Amino acid sequence: MPAQQHLILAGDIGGTKTNLALFGVAGNSLALLREQRYPSAGYLGLNAMLREFLGNDAPPMLASGFGVPGVVSNGRAKPTNLTWGVDATEISQEFGIPHVAVLNDLEANAHGIAHLQASDFAIVQQGAAGSKGNRCVVSPGTGLGQAGLYWDGHKHHVWACEGGHADFAPRNELEIALLEYLIKQFGHVSAERVASGLGIENIYKFLRETGRGKELPAVAEEMKKTDAGVVIAKYANSGECAMCAKTLDIFVSCLGAEASNMALKTMSTGGVFLGGGIPAKLPSHIQSVAFLHAFNDKGRLSSVMENMPVLVILNDQAALLGAAYHALDKATH
Repeated sequence: MPAQQHLILAGDIGGTKTNLALFGVAGNSLALLREQRYPSAGYLGLNAMLREFLGNDAPPMLASGFGVPGVVSNGRAKPTNLTWGVDATEISQEFGIPHVAVLNDLEANAHGIAHLQASDFAIVQQGAAGSKGNRCVVSPGTGLGQAGLYWDGHKHHVWACEGGHADFAPRNELEIALLEYLIKQFGHVSAERVASGLGIENIYKFLRETGRGKELPAVAEEMKKTDAGVVIAKYANSGECAMCAKTLDIFVSCLGAEASNMALKTMSTGGVFLGGGIPAKLPSHIQSVAFLHAFNDKGRLSSVMENMPVLVILNDQAALLGAAYHALDKATH
């Protein structure tokens, strides 16, 4: 194989942004050569981004892998929060790449965990010493992604799921009122409607429109120009807006409960990993008593939850690395 073909193209596609990268291959390891970020909604599709990223003189590539937020079937995927889809065959044909892997974005994220360093994680709960077993990833970003990692006694095997679209389960009177409010808007209310970036805004509107909080004029004005979640976090952290602080308190508690639900269903004694853009940006909130109380509050199984390690993934290249290494594995095995 010519040396110039020892290249892997990878992409981490999100509802808000898409990261593309080119990696060099050295044995079983990858080295980042070039990376670029694109606004996902600003392009007609992934192929248009790839043309811009690769340019007119694209080098031959060994393989490519793309993490996509949505269900993947036969090398095709339609991102949940985008208007365009991704097709492995089309990418292979247009760019002459022999091996193109399209995988769920949380599947890519889960593959990436094994290639991160200890410094790429923030510990939320230490868990039991020497914890082993299944793992899971719960990633609140634009939406709420989830994936599992089955432990066979020697290594982890990743599987994708769409658990974020399972039903939101309220646990107290306030959350029941939130569910009723959201039912009127959406009919079916998934966990993603609450425990995600979309959820932060939904919770804020619920408090405002049901008279459970008072909106500050400065917050309302800033939301007209900036992402609502960013504004809410800003004013909550500054202590200027009680309703913004309450919004994040509810969000963190709901996220903790949903991460716990996923951990129980997958029996993730080997660790629960929080990915996505939000946990890394709200470390003090995720490491709060409110999050851990919601995570561990599982009645007769609370002691099981307390023994599970919980970590925040700080490296935003986890999914990109996972897609790249997955592509390399498919091309060489």
